[in-house]
Amino acid sequence: MPYRPSARTRKTAIGAAALLTLAGLNAPAVHGIATRAYHEYTISRPEYLADHGRWETVEVPERWRVNAIHAALLHTGKVLLIAGSGNDEKQFAAGTFRSVLWDPAGNTFREVPTPKDLFCAGHAQLPGGRLLVAGGTARYEKLEGDVHRAGGTMIVSNEYPDAPKTLPKGTVFRSPAGKTYRSQSAVLVPRARKVLADGGRRVRVTASRARVYVEADRPGTEGATHTAARYSIDGLRGADARNHYGTASKLALDKKDFQGIREAYEFDPVAERYLPTAPMSEARWYPTLATLVDGAVLAASGLDDMGQIIPGRNEIYRPASRTWSPGPNRYFPTYPALFLTADGRLFYSGSSSGYGPADRGRLPGLWDVRTNTFRPVPGLDEADLTETSASVLLPPAQQQRVMILGGGGVGESPRATGRTAIADLTRPAPRYRRGPDLGRGTRYLNAVLTPDDRVFTTGGSGDYRGKGTSDHLVAQFYDPAHDVFRPAAEPGVGRNYHAEALLLPDGRIATFGSDPLFADEANTQDGTFEQRIEVYSPPYLYRASRPRVLSGPSRIARGAGASFTLEAAGTVRGARLMRPSAVTHTTDVEQRSVALDIAQHGTRLRVTVPKSPGLVPRGWYMFTVTDARGTPSPARWVRVT
Repeated sequence: MPYRPSARTRKTAIGAAALLTLAGLNAPAVHGIATRAYHEYTISRPEYLADHGRWETVEVPERWRVNAIHAALLHTGKVLLIAGSGNDEKQFAAGTFRSVLWDPAGNTFREVPTPKDLFCAGHAQLPGGRLLVAGGTARYEKLEGDVHRAGGTMIVSNEYPDAPKTLPKGTVFRSPAGKTYRSQSAVLVPRARKVLADGGRRVRVTASRARVYVEADRPGTEGATHTAARYSIDGLRGADARNHYGTASKLALDKKDFQGIREAYEFDPVAERYLPTAPMSEARWYPTLATLVDGAVLAASGLDDMGQIIPGRNEIYRPASRTWSPGPNRYFPTYPALFLTADGRLFYSGSSSGYGPADRGRLPGLWDVRTNTFRPVPGLDEADLTETSASVLLPPAQQQRVMILGGGGVGESPRATGRTAIADLTRPAPRYRRGPDLGRGTRYLNAVLTPDDRVFTTGGSGDYRGKGTSDHLVAQFYDPAHDVFRPAAEPGVGRNYHAEALLLPDGRIATFGSDPLFADEANTQDGTFEQRIEVYSPPYLYRASRPRVLSGPSRIARGAGASFTLEAAGTVRGARLMRPSAVTHTTDVEQRSVALDIAQHGTRLRVTVPKSPGLVPRGWYMFTVTDARGTPSPARWVRVT
């Protein structure tokens, strides 16, 4: 129906007029209030809404407010907000790990029991509709000066060839000098290997090894060891003690990074609970989970259980067996942006977040996971400013163009760029070309695909974690057809580190989270986590009408056709399958928009899904149609098999 001013809008208009009258009588006192009121009136006008859209803050009862580190749209239409410990060490120490389900249709909330600290895990949509969540936090970072007990990596050896050895959490390792260190987790050391030597006349035993993080019993420098040594294991006797021992080169009071966990879960949107799977072989913190062409999921990168970046040991999850197996070895910085392409390869855009040296694993390229070959994609300007950048597979997915937006220097660098660049992966020799500038240096930008083939961008900051109150209260639409940005209404809430944004089934866009380091321009007051939810209604929601799909199948096979019934016989310009987001740390490799072939006969619409599994990974999608003006319908959920 045509837009009608709300009671709030009408009151704002009257109030603005009154205040402007008063301003003439007492300008210094009322000017600021009048200006704000007039601004509110202006952004509520129908012509403004039709051009720029509108932001609204969602009312969230206090008991449901969480530090949203992760956000994923489920095929029930609800949004899973995962906090885990929420970057709050006190919550971690208390074992308080949180997840909340938000239903945007009715603005209702529900707490979900969270089995482990899933703070800084990875996630991916599975073919059956569940959400795979893997990794998380085993230990918080400790900066040098805040470390009170020496610790580090203990290499545990097993020279016994007939059985593995399991050592529980709390196992004591004793140095030759009598210093003792306790393991912070259980460790399984495989059996030693037997190898025939001298033509089979002799058996040689090669010790197996495993790592475990240990911490000194004595606080301070008394517990530190700076020389390599062999450690006995308390409680072992005789041959058991000879066959099992530890070695460490340094157990010190230096900085300790976050440490990952091996646990993985499938979140069931129908039962609304986490279901454990087999654990990963590697502990991971800050991993990317990327869907592969056969429906399996690749876990790439992350910090391990020692707080060290994993040197290329990736692994693959099989949904049918709910188990993990070794994947191809390739190094990436943490949270690498890996997009499934039409030919089944993964494209690494160069975007990442968090950890990894500036000179390793930063080169964009096409990675064939099956053969473990990597073809670089050159041409990216300011290639040293890709950390905390956003990347998207531009709509529609058939065009195979990936865009990188903004970014900054490695680590706590204050540098930021407004550069965008686009790689056309259909070319014989793909390379990046410069795109339109964002207009300002931007880290932590969120980019969301919309059903009308545009990209909505919002938030970000000009410095590391919003230092110096550098958040950008800016939103724009990127129009791929014309290669330009167009302004959108300004958000009211700043978003930087640990912020997320995603498309909702009704066509709105929701934003969550933000974790500024400081609250003031001088960087002297600690920041607080942003728990408000803000929702943006794009201009297409303020048109006189929008198409609606009344009925149709809930399941479609790749390469097959299906018929849907429309509410009216108006011209349908296009139909799209929108894959739901699973986003954290500006990294969302799940979202994609797939164009469908269409044939319309009045209110009957026939669509055909592409055959390519690289274009259309199996799973649930939002099906939407657009009219002649590009206005999208509310989405219907369909499962592609």
